[in-house]
Amino acid sequence: MQTSPSNRHAEVLVVGAGPTGLVLALWLKRLGVEVRIIDKAAESGTTSRALAVQARTLELYRQVGLADEVVDRGLKFAAVNVWVRGKHAGRAALSDIGQGLSPFPYMLVFPQDQHEQLLIEHLRRAGVEVERRTELLGFEERGDRVVARLELSDGSKAECEALYLAGCDGAHSRVREVLHIGFPGGTYDRLFYVADAQIHGPVGNQELHVALDQADFLAVFPMKDGTSPGHVARLIGTVRAESEGQREGLTWNDVSQSVVERMQIAIDRINWFSTYRVHHRVAEHFQRGRAFLVGDAAHVHSPVGGQGMNTGIGDAVNLAWKLAGVLRRRASADLLESFEPERIAFARRLVATTDRVFTFATRDGPIARRVRLDAVPVIASRLLERPAVRRFMFRTVSQTLVNYRGSKLSEGEAGSVHGGERLPWIKLAGGAGEDNFAPLTSLDWQLHVYGEAPPDLAAACKHRGLPLHAFPWHPGMSGKGFAREAGYLIRPDGYVALADARARPAKLESYLDAHGLRFIS
Repeated sequence: MQTSPSNRHAEVLVVGAGPTGLVLALWLKRLGVEVRIIDKAAESGTTSRALAVQARTLELYRQVGLADEVVDRGLKFAAVNVWVRGKHAGRAALSDIGQGLSPFPYMLVFPQDQHEQLLIEHLRRAGVEVERRTELLGFEERGDRVVARLELSDGSKAECEALYLAGCDGAHSRVREVLHIGFPGGTYDRLFYVADAQIHGPVGNQELHVALDQADFLAVFPMKDGTSPGHVARLIGTVRAESEGQREGLTWNDVSQSVVERMQIAIDRINWFSTYRVHHRVAEHFQRGRAFLVGDAAHVHSPVGGQGMNTGIGDAVNLAWKLAGVLRRRASADLLESFEPERIAFARRLVATTDRVFTFATRDGPIARRVRLDAVPVIASRLLERPAVRRFMFRTVSQTLVNYRGSKLSEGEAGSVHGGERLPWIKLAGGAGEDNFAPLTSLDWQLHVYGEAPPDLAAACKHRGLPLHAFPWHPGMSGKGFAREAGYLIRPDGYVALADARARPAKLESYLDAHGLRFIS
């Protein structure tokens, strides 16, 4: 009996087709995993929602051939401006602030609706279609698989068997609900709006503008649109206090206009407007059995710093290569147990940080206003004049500082590079456009040596089927933290798993055996 498409089984069932679910499905497919991706919505998002694509996300996209298209379609913005009480208080140049730190040393805006369409296009080319109007009703584990109950677009019911299930279904996750996993946290008091608009005025210069006012907050993000006569921008701000109780039917006329007027923003047309509450929550667990929570299903927080979508994409990549390794029997099953501790630790830190910043930016009261409006702009403008501060800001916001040093997969230290850290990026001497990230497109484990690889180490790699990349030594490598002729075992997501200053074959083989890593079928 032939299985109908509605009852088609898969190795991994992905629930939710936002950026997180789409990236997870795309990486899994590139790694040879059979995947189904479903979404109860009739179509992908048609509004821009998340905007920022950070450098670390672009680095991960480069591994699957997506980065150039995202950069070409996006908008690099060169500066962030701070306004206080309607007056311009400072400007920090951002163009190429990450020079030497990443192949993508800038800030990029690429609206989520366009972003999703690009991911869908690439997934379709890989032979996977998003199954729309398909809703997850429930699921249960049966031995070595998960059986999911689905409601299809025509109202009929179907079952899907999968070896694993990934809940990428947002803050109101059905997967999280079925798993009975708590989602502790809270909701901020103020009601916020987001609007895409045609604007004129001083802020229509394709730079980022942030306004601090009495109790109002406004951020103006530039957007790329070659078809409009004016400037297209994303505005995020607060709804007037007297309108907050009336959640339904609110319009642009209900927002706090005073800060908009003081910044001389002329609104030509509102293309899209919505209001929302800002939450800060992290799920108690990201995994239970054969089911995982990924992206907004696992963590939500304020939009400060443009971290939300990028964090979900980071979750997706982290999970994808681990699932593929286990499914292809190239790693022991307990590799999957590293997903939750690696990603939940970062999510908790991120939510705590954005909570402090967001609370500070929106808190009312005389002391809070004085600090926010008088002290901070002066201090911040002076600090941002320093290159070291701007570079630290880039490393933090770009997520290139994210590390897994506490993970059970992370061992050793060589030079100043520790196991669990992102592989430092460096251009190679004498190679036009070549760098040490190029081999990461294999999406596979690999060993890096900066200098000449010891013969016994090369022999061990050949015996185990582990790709070895030896990069001719040049002085700039020590400045990146590399030790000459040390061994760096690199995970498929570009993080250092093992750093061994002595490049010992026995140490490498011990690590591979401990984690059941096999590279020869």
